[in-house]
Amino acid sequence: MAIITLTTDMGLKDHYVAAVKGAILSQFPGAQIVDISHQVKPFDNAGAAFTLGNAWAEFPKGSIHIVGVNPEADGRTAHLVVRHEGHYFIGADNGLFSLLFEGQPQEAFELTMKLDADHRSFPVKNVFVKVACHLARGGTPDVIGRRVERVRELIGFQPAVDASAIRGKVVHVDGYGNLVTNIRRKLFEEVGHGRPFRIGFASKEDEITQLHTTYGEVPDGEKVAFFGSNGLLEIAVNKGAEGHGGGAARLFGAREGSPVRVEFAERR
Repeated sequence: MAIITLTTDMGLKDHYVAAVKGAILSQFPGAQIVDISHQVKPFDNAGAAFTLGNAWAEFPKGSIHIVGVNPEADGRTAHLVVRHEGHYFIGADNGLFSLLFEGQPQEAFELTMKLDADHRSFPVKNVFVKVACHLARGGTPDVIGRRVERVRELIGFQPAVDASAIRGKVVHVDGYGNLVTNIRRKLFEEVGHGRPFRIGFASKEDEITQLHTTYGEVPDGEKVAFFGSNGLLEIAVNKGAEGHGGGAARLFGAREGSPVRVEFAERR
């Protein structure tokens, strides 16, 4: 049974998601369709990469992942099939894949398959579904595309670094108001070398000077910083969801895109 996942910005109010699922089942009735999210903000490549990036590796190898965010092709943007660590990904070459894999995927193919005349009007359904079902039937990407050496990369999404500081940003605010940043544990350790540090936003009163391993290591309502299972620095408030005092987003007045800094003590 082929697994086909969907990550889109279509929402659930309209018929779009149902139409995509219907098209999949019409072409490959045995598909197991899994919704990763349809609530990615419209046209948000970074949000789509974050959402799918925290889920795809949990699926079995051979899974097929459709990314329906910024899916249109034009003279500069091709449609791609990407193969990485035994998984397939289908989407537009708009920079999303460079964020999803923190660089270049193992293989990428620009689609050259013959398409119906209406494919431009709804590419997720009229292009990506056809590709996904081809792969689900055991087809290979080289039959429907030509190999390309590199996918488009988006710049400006990595933290700025110097000898004593990391300047990153919030890349995701979850339903609890927790703030996920683009600062990775490896970078934190490479720059910090075990030095004392301060994690902060706009106000020095809100700075955090200690890392924990989970929310429950601090009292209810207390701010906490730790590296999540995805390796990204996260700032939260223990039991701080809406209705229980508010989360970190409210406490720090932060949202997606807000700057976050880590300042390390001077080397001795």
